[in-house]
Amino acid sequence: MKNFVEELRWRGMLQDIMPGTEEQLMKEVTTAYVGIDPTADSLHIGHLCGIMMLRHLQACGHKPIALLGGATGMIGDPSGKSAERNLLTEETLRHNVQCIREQLEHFLDFNSNEPNAAELVNNYDWMKDYTFLDFARNIGKLITVNYMMAKDSVKKRFNGEFSQGMSFTEFTYQLLQGYDFVYLNEHKNCKLQMGGSDQWGNITTGTELIKKITGNEAYALTCPLITKADGGKFGKTESGNVWLSRKYTSPYKFFQFWMNVSDDDAKRYIKIFTSLTREEIESLIKEHDEAPHLRVLQKRLAKEVTCMVHSEEDYNKAIEATNILFGNTTHETLSALSEERFMEIFGENVESYEIPLEDLKAGIGPLDLLAERTNIFPSKGEARKMIQANGFSLNKEKLTDPATPLTDSHLLNGKYLLFQKGKKNYYLVVAK
Repeated sequence: MKNFVEELRWRGMLQDIMPGTEEQLMKEVTTAYVGIDPTADSLHIGHLCGIMMLRHLQACGHKPIALLGGATGMIGDPSGKSAERNLLTEETLRHNVQCIREQLEHFLDFNSNEPNAAELVNNYDWMKDYTFLDFARNIGKLITVNYMMAKDSVKKRFNGEFSQGMSFTEFTYQLLQGYDFVYLNEHKNCKLQMGGSDQWGNITTGTELIKKITGNEAYALTCPLITKADGGKFGKTESGNVWLSRKYTSPYKFFQFWMNVSDDDAKRYIKIFTSLTREEIESLIKEHDEAPHLRVLQKRLAKEVTCMVHSEEDYNKAIEATNILFGNTTHETLSALSEERFMEIFGENVESYEIPLEDLKAGIGPLDLLAERTNIFPSKGEARKMIQANGFSLNKEKLTDPATPLTDSHLLNGKYLLFQKGKKNYYLVVAK
């Protein structure tokens, strides 16, 4: 077994750790879990640190459990939240759990015959028949309100740091999460719960319950909340979360997120979000520092994470799309793309407009199309100026005459006009 705590430490993934945790992990194969609330039908990259903890845990020879909060998800964890969450229906939660189950299989080995094969559990299975009276009697009496009020997740909501108080429903969350640890400790011999640093209060409530109910060993470990070097929130873009599901974030956009991180962030993220060894990472950082403009770290980070979350095929397609969008692609290369591949690259990633096909058959002046029929340029004057300055392309060929009409003969796949302003700004016109 490798030293799991040391593995987390050098990767920058260790925040708080309960005394005795490292000794327990070095003593024997240990079962540990991370809880995930299925509040959506996809994980986003904010979940990745917890999932990577489980991945590193399994690689170090220990047994990971991913707990999906089918029951606790009905309530919503108040940790770090400024307002009460919307409660999800049972049907929605079932759907979300199934989708997340499929995503987790990209990270953990559930099918191994080894003793440390990963397991997936859903706390709804043991909470659905637990009555309120039984829970209040068996669990509620063991933890004082004073103890619960002392937790940061509760104090912040009561002390006016956030905008409102907390319902009894959310107040009970830490007891429910604590009972999950009790259940897994009794039924799965799970001795360690892990999570983000904002979960420390909930996790230690679990260790306290185990101590009072069974006296068994129980440990806690958290990772820091991931931020960007400039202090901004990790994983947020202009369009919102970066999701692991291609339904919400295309593999190309996912790849581009990692390609565009800063040098400082790339040095941290490649340790946290990949399984590369310390030697490989130190060598990559050295290579990157010798020639930062080559973006060696970002390229390797984007490759590793895209292949892990999606596939090598998706990674290769993202590279192809990047080369077409930002490289020296020719008109011939563009014309050779199938409609499906063309739309994979441009349909989701560039601003698009629609015009009637009949209008193109009759011919449209470029300036009318660019400044009046679309908003590609704010005025005909600006469109004319850029065309005459040789800074505007149609289908990867320079558009040089602002007076020559555009017709259906210019269409790619009989349907599309692809305009390019400067190096990076693309616009798609679809003729229907």
